[in-house]
Amino acid sequence: MFTSSETPIITAVVLVAFGILGWGFYRARPFGKLGILAWLQSVVLMTPWLLFFGLFAAGIYINIAGILLLVITSAGVYIFLGRQLRNAGQDAILKQRATERLTNQASETATTPVDPNQPVVIAEIKPEAITIPEEDLNTIKGIFGIDTFFATETIPYQEGAIFKGNLRGEPEEVHNRLTKSLKNRLGDKYRLFLVENTDDKPVMIVLPSRTDPRPLQLPQKVFAVILFVATIATNLEAAGLLLNFDLFANPSRVSEALPIGLGILTILIAHEIGHWLLAQKHQVRLSWPFFLPAVQIGSFGAITRFETLLPNRKALFDIALAGPAFGGIVSLIMLVTGLLLSHPGSLFQLPNKFFQGSILVGSLARVVLGSSLQAPLVNVHPLVIIGWLGLVITALNLMPAGQLDGGRIVQAIYGRKTAGRATIATLILLALVSLGNTLAMYWAIVIFFLQRDAERPSLNEVTEPDDARAALGLLALFLMISTLLPLTPALAGKLGIG
Repeated sequence: MFTSSETPIITAVVLVAFGILGWGFYRARPFGKLGILAWLQSVVLMTPWLLFFGLFAAGIYINIAGILLLVITSAGVYIFLGRQLRNAGQDAILKQRATERLTNQASETATTPVDPNQPVVIAEIKPEAITIPEEDLNTIKGIFGIDTFFATETIPYQEGAIFKGNLRGEPEEVHNRLTKSLKNRLGDKYRLFLVENTDDKPVMIVLPSRTDPRPLQLPQKVFAVILFVATIATNLEAAGLLLNFDLFANPSRVSEALPIGLGILTILIAHEIGHWLLAQKHQVRLSWPFFLPAVQIGSFGAITRFETLLPNRKALFDIALAGPAFGGIVSLIMLVTGLLLSHPGSLFQLPNKFFQGSILVGSLARVVLGSSLQAPLVNVHPLVIIGWLGLVITALNLMPAGQLDGGRIVQAIYGRKTAGRATIATLILLALVSLGNTLAMYWAIVIFFLQRDAERPSLNEVTEPDDARAALGLLALFLMISTLLPLTPALAGKLGIG
């Protein structure tokens, strides 16, 4: 039975959930079958979140097995609906192309016929308005055609030009064909971007290759090395504080702090290896990582820049997710192994309230340690502390803001506009939490000054990642929240924690 104090919470959750779903359905109806299928995908994505956090607010806890079942089921249904959506979309695209072809044929009959083998005629622009040499500009115009991208207007843009027109095929296939054609004619002199304009219509942007991201210079590499050394020091200091001594004041005790410090460093390196491996797969060059030292938890992670242009949003997603995946898996293995190795003579004795600080950590501890969590002090192996710190570092980097891994994941799946809104929402939330948590304040400062901007567009910004990647992104964000969100005292009591 629910108490009277829980009833308003349950009512609010139900009303907000149905309000969001109803608003989405209202927006989707005018788009017919495609709109309804897209709306159903949103419902499927929201369902695990609504069930988990709605029941959580009501004091009902779903265990880890139930959470995984919800997420896996949601991912499966999401992928199925995605296939139905693509099939319906293909039918709509075929009808649209047929209509456009008939319209173009009628227009071409009334005017001069268009020869597909000749360059497309593009609206006249004053030569001095575009910085691309006229000879190169004419060559670039020649790569477009009525079967790929029918260019209708040229607009100067930075050191290159924007080509407006009509996309005549699958975005990825068209972009690959035009990129290959541009390279065959002008080598590596220019880069071709396929992006959406402000009116959500695809446009082509050509920029000189000299605008590509620049590799790190020697002073920047030296600074990266200094930050890495500083991070080793803060890892050891954090380990010392966990062992109840200040390493900076007692450097002779470094051997005591070394195992925990190296454990945290192992997680950080695993995170960066994940980024590097997937970057190599997509032939993307990464900068040296700029580690962010932090005495509280050893490190906030690292800032890594892309030194080459990303081919598409799939590559952005894969590289962004790989780091948290590698670091998170290593952290989780350490945490679970530490819980299994914990016994009455373990090195650390933690207050049972410690396990109320994270839904994920508290749930795993309850499964492995059982009723021992009801004791005032709980004996745990050092790996529990290392794994927990690793999960916190991973979760912080998964926050959906700017160029953090979570921000890049949101940008890859939902686009730059949504990523920008998510960054603002994250900063506001951190500002509110920082009123009672200094760690949130430090992290908000890091994001605002160093990481708030979205990642620069990839060469093909139109093609979205597949449904499987979207489901993985949902799982990553879910684990981030379950790591950082604490248990309420009432719910912790029901679970036997404390």
